[in-house]
Amino acid sequence: MSNPLQPGSLDGKRVLVTGSSRGVGADTIRYFAEAGAHVAINFRNKEARAVKLADSIRESGGTAITVGADLTDADSVSAMFAAVKAEFGGLDILVLNASGGMESGMGEDYAMSLNRDAQVGALAAAEPLLSEGSRVVFVTSHQAHFIRTTPTMPEYEPVAKSKRAGEDALRERIPALAEKGIGFVVVSGDMIEGTITATLLNRMNPGAIEERKKAAGKLYNVAEFAAEVASAAVDPVPEDNTRLVGDVSDFAPEA
Repeated sequence: MSNPLQPGSLDGKRVLVTGSSRGVGADTIRYFAEAGAHVAINFRNKEARAVKLADSIRESGGTAITVGADLTDADSVSAMFAAVKAEFGGLDILVLNASGGMESGMGEDYAMSLNRDAQVGALAAAEPLLSEGSRVVFVTSHQAHFIRTTPTMPEYEPVAKSKRAGEDALRERIPALAEKGIGFVVVSGDMIEGTITATLLNRMNPGAIEERKKAAGKLYNVAEFAAEVASAAVDPVPEDNTRLVGDVSDFAPEA
């Protein structure tokens, strides 16, 4: 997958992508860095992967730092943005990519805590670093975005509902962000082949991803979807603040 961003198009821009030590977040970071951005790679417990990614970016002449944080811990989030401010002085692009809720051993309310409360908390902590012309991107799935009108597989339902709750809570911030000249875009895609979520779903419900692939005709892979996320950070903000990736004919829109 080629980089959708032109070389040098983000020279000097400062970017943070949550959950970017692997998967969609890591590929999104690579696209930004190749376009000249100074990137902050956030991880929760995959520090080695984050460091390896940062090293590869620096070896290619880019600028990258790693910032560990548990997004469900307010103090940890504050420390992350303090580190970004100290290193970069501010932020031009914030991508809220980290999500979860299917991990074992977490509390019953973990999905809502991470996918709603932590997203709102991260945006609030980031706002002082954002200025006119900056952009916030929230990454979600069609299964979550359309959960009110289109049921999803039972194993994914708690995640879908919590991610939709997070999207709704963030959308409430659009008028205040717009007053500051900060753009906001929701990027929604189908199940992504090669992600940890797809792997977990297939483990819990064997054949689920293959069935979804047959129904959709095509599922984006990690690099392809990351290209859409990166593009959403620079393309004009859609009128409805929503970038739907791929076919959505199986999903009923809200009335």
